[in-house]
Amino acid sequence: MKVKTLASAFLLFSINTAISQEAYYFPERNATWQERPPSAFKLNEKKLNEAVNFAKSNEYSGSRDLRIAILKGFAHEPFHQISGPTKKRGGPAGIILKNGYIIQQWGDIERVDMTFSVTKSLLSTVAGLAVDNHLIQSTDDKVSSYIWDGTFAGEHNSKISWKHLLQQNSDWSGELWGGKDWADRPPKEGGLDDWKFRKLNEPGTVMEYNDVRVNVLAYALTHVWRKPVPAVLKEYLMDKIGASTTWRWYGYDNAWTVIDGIKMKSVTGGGHSGAGIFISTEDMARFGLLFLNNGKWNSEQLLSEAWIKEAITPSAPNPNYGYMWWLNQKGDRQWKGLSEDIYYAAGFGGNFIVIDKANSLVVVTRWLEPSKIGDFMDLIQDAMD
Repeated sequence: MKVKTLASAFLLFSINTAISQEAYYFPERNATWQERPPSAFKLNEKKLNEAVNFAKSNEYSGSRDLRIAILKGFAHEPFHQISGPTKKRGGPAGIILKNGYIIQQWGDIERVDMTFSVTKSLLSTVAGLAVDNHLIQSTDDKVSSYIWDGTFAGEHNSKISWKHLLQQNSDWSGELWGGKDWADRPPKEGGLDDWKFRKLNEPGTVMEYNDVRVNVLAYALTHVWRKPVPAVLKEYLMDKIGASTTWRWYGYDNAWTVIDGIKMKSVTGGGHSGAGIFISTEDMARFGLLFLNNGKWNSEQLLSEAWIKEAITPSAPNPNYGYMWWLNQKGDRQWKGLSEDIYYAAGFGGNFIVIDKANSLVVVTRWLEPSKIGDFMDLIQDAMD
């Protein structure tokens, strides 16, 4: 009997130890983020250092004066101009989390920088919060059922659903805050008349990366929530994950709307004309950790698992894109040799939040030459093999 008792006790201890090893750590606000050596998780520290050195030595080649980088990067767009705030950037920075613990960090992780289209993944999350809170019944609903001010009027725009906006395959046609849909990232071929008078694609059939249409989503969500989108993100999510008070979400200088008699700013989903989310590497890592843990922070479910599952489901026109998250599925943007369950937020200048569920990793890297992200992730994978 005593032997059985000891065996049972040992088994229970082993199970509890295994559970504790797999449990995620969630840092408190303003706390010193706990670190663990890579060896604590059986990772090769030398190889992980090689990955970090790779990130440091492959800095984004564009100017650190982001006004210059933006104007040069989008020079092909007719009428393109800086319409919102910008900020000179810092150097390469990043964090690698394993089970929530920092196992590597580099650069100034507290510095607030522009994050460009990483903003889109946070905007998508605000849509998810609207669904979770029953402000939007279904992403299959037509947006015109919620926004009746003419933004979604007409034979074409009236067909557009929330899902179409989230997957960037709406082909919404119009102008918002001075930005024309057809002038945003036009084809390399043709000219103004070709772009302006092109045939519209049926919503849901063709993906086109387009900030004007993303900003239309932000505008629509502002009216659904009846308050500024940054306030929603702060109240329902960022405060609850212990994010700092330093992040900001801007709109264009002229992007004002009035709701219930209150004048409020409609924000952007990116920064290629300025604006978007300005945020630290640490706060980006907190956001990534929430998604790694299926929308739960400690014991509180902040975002439903159902939403996350829907958000990372491949869209029909592009298997590498969900609801403003890039997916590592078979397709043109797949990082071959890495888990197909990986998904990530990506922004101009090499800003990334990578969620690697299979390995319990969150990888945040900033100002990495964008073409090098696959090689960088390969090096991290090598450290785990």
